[in-house]
Amino acid sequence: MERTLASFIATLRNAEVRISPAETLDAMNAVELTGYRDREFLKNTLALVLPKTADEKETFENTFDRFFRFDDVSGAENPLGSGGGENEEEEEHQEGDGQGTGGRTGTQFESNQSRKKNRSQFSAVQDEDEEELEEGELADPQSRLGKLLMQDSIVELSVEMAEAAKAINLEEIQVFTQKGLYTRRIMEYMGLADLLKEIQEGKKSFSLPHKRLSQELKKRHDWLREQVRDYVEKQFLLHADASGTRLREELLRKVKLSNIEHRNFRLVQEIVYRMSKRLITMHSRRKKVFKRGALNVPRTLRHNMNYDGHIFDLHWKSVKVDRPKVFAICDVSGSVANYARFMLMFLYSLEEVMPKVRAFAFSSDLAEVTELFERNNLEDAIAKTLRDFGGGSTDYGQALIDFKKKCLDDIDNRTTIIILGDARNNYGDCQQDILQEIYLRSKRVIWLNPESRNTWNVGDAEMRKYTPYVHQAEECNSLVHIERTVSNLLKNSQ
Repeated sequence: MERTLASFIATLRNAEVRISPAETLDAMNAVELTGYRDREFLKNTLALVLPKTADEKETFENTFDRFFRFDDVSGAENPLGSGGGENEEEEEHQEGDGQGTGGRTGTQFESNQSRKKNRSQFSAVQDEDEEELEEGELADPQSRLGKLLMQDSIVELSVEMAEAAKAINLEEIQVFTQKGLYTRRIMEYMGLADLLKEIQEGKKSFSLPHKRLSQELKKRHDWLREQVRDYVEKQFLLHADASGTRLREELLRKVKLSNIEHRNFRLVQEIVYRMSKRLITMHSRRKKVFKRGALNVPRTLRHNMNYDGHIFDLHWKSVKVDRPKVFAICDVSGSVANYARFMLMFLYSLEEVMPKVRAFAFSSDLAEVTELFERNNLEDAIAKTLRDFGGGSTDYGQALIDFKKKCLDDIDNRTTIIILGDARNNYGDCQQDILQEIYLRSKRVIWLNPESRNTWNVGDAEMRKYTPYVHQAEECNSLVHIERTVSNLLKNSQ
C-alpha cells in the first residue's frame, strides 16, 4: 500500500502539486489510520495533507478521481463468456452439441451472427488464411495466460494487468510513443510467449479441438492486446502527461529562438512567465535581506541595556539600494526578431524586481517604444513593435546616432545598457565612438549576440569594433541564455 501512495504522490508532483518529503510522511501516517477501504474518507484525508493552494486542491481532486478510479464490473455483461444463466442453457440446447472433455465448446464464445456483432472486439472475422472450423469441442489450454483468458473473468485479467504494470514500472512512461513498448512489456509479463507458442502449436496440430482452441486463443489474444493498450494509454495520461509537457518545455528552453515555430509561441510565453516569476521570488527575497544590512553591534548593545545585557532587539545597518536604470536597445530586423520578442517579454515580466525599463527598437532608424508597452498588454506591444520597426535595412551606426540624440544625457553611473543584436551593419559606418561615449558614462554595457561566437567577425559583422566598448559580450540565443543574463543583471543591481 505504501507503493500505491508513493505512486499517487508522484502523479501529483507530475501534475505540479508541490509536495515535500515531510508532507509525504504525513500522508503515509494519515493513511495508516484511515486505510483504503472508504474511498471518500481517504480522499478527504489526503486533501487535508497534500494540496495547499486552491489550484492545487482542484488538481488534487481531478488526479485522485483518475488515479483511484475503479470500474464496477460486478453487474456488467462478461464479454469473454456467454453471459451464463438461462440464455446460455437455451443456446446450448439449440446447438445440440454436448460438453467435451475440456468442458468448453465453441458455442460459449460465439453461437450466431448477432452475438458476433455484439462482441465484435472478441470474435472478429477470421483471417483469410485460417481454416474454417465447425463449432465443437475445445481442448484445455496449457499456458498460464491461455487459462486466464479462457476463464471468462474480466476481474482476474484486470488484476493481472495491474500487477504486470507495477512490475514493469509503467508509471515511468514519459512520451506517447512508448505506448507500444509498455503494452508489449505488460503482455510479456502476463505470459505472452507461452500463449503465442500454444497458438502456433494448435495451428499445426491435426486435432480439431486443439485447432479450435488455437483460433479461440488468437481472438482473445487480440482482444487482450486492445485492453492492455487502452490501459497503458490511460496510465500515460495519468502519469506522464505533465512529464511529457516538461520534456517539451525543457527542449524549448534550450533550442534557438529563431527555430521556434509560431505554433509554439504561446507555450514559450508561458515558460517565460514562469521563469520570470521564479526570478521575482528569488531576487525579491534576496533584496529584502540585502537592504536590511549588517548587524549594528553598538546600537544593538545600547538599546538592550535596559534588559541587563540580554539581547532582545536587534538593530541593523540599513543599506540604501539604488535601483539602476535599464535601457534595452533591440534590433528587430527579420534575422533577430524572435530574439527581441522574447527578450522584451522577459524584461517586462520582471516589473516587481526590475526597475522601469526603457525600450528602444530599430532596424535602421531607432525609436523608443516604452509608452507602447505602457499603453498595451505585453503581447500586443511586442507584436506592434515588430510590425512597425522591423522593416528596412539594418544600420547600427544610425541607431547609435539616434540613441545619442534621444537619451545620452539620461545616462549616468546607475544606468545599464542592454543591446540585443547580431552587429551586422551591411558594411556601413558602425559609429563605435558613440558606443565608447555610452560606455564611459554608464555603469554597465551588455551586448547580447544571438549568433555563435565564431561568426561574430565574419562578413559584415562588426563585433570586433564594438567589443572593446562593452563590459560584457555574450552569446544569447535561447531562453536559458536570456534567463542567465537577466538573473546576473538582477544580482549585480543589489
